[in-house]
Amino acid sequence: MRLIKTIAAAGLVCLTTSSFSVAHELGYAGLLSSKNRADIPEITLSAGEPLSEESTFTLESGRYYELEITSDGSGELALTGPGFFRAIWVDEVVINDLEIRPYGIDSIEFDDAGEMEIGFVAIKPGNYRLYVPGSKGETQGINIVIK
Repeated sequence: MRLIKTIAAAGLVCLTTSSFSVAHELGYAGLLSSKNRADIPEITLSAGEPLSEESTFTLESGRYYELEITSDGSGELALTGPGFFRAIWVDEVVINDLEIRPYGIDSIEFDDAGEMEIGFVAIKPGNYRLYVPGSKGETQGINIVIK
């Protein structure tokens, strides 16, 4: 019985020590820490124009990103990507300085000109696509790779 208590105590010390080292690497905010943030190109919604200068965004699983989306108001334009939105954890969506903390997202739509920022942590590795629904042009979508 004494041996079991000793092993359990040693295991607890190992778990506690390893969790402190992870917290130390990323800071006390963990995945949301500024040390864990990475840049991602902006997306612009404009009728008939490419969404971005880059056709593929490569993200790292476990990293925090802020995706800025701007619409010029040239039409009612949406952006959908249910596979992508299910492969990330959405921290917040900011619209006109209002923060929304949703459970999940399937798509977004702009009826007028405006800006939106989605803060998220990439979770599930894979290949995904964000695109303007109903469009046929290759530039009306972005391939997203989460490694």
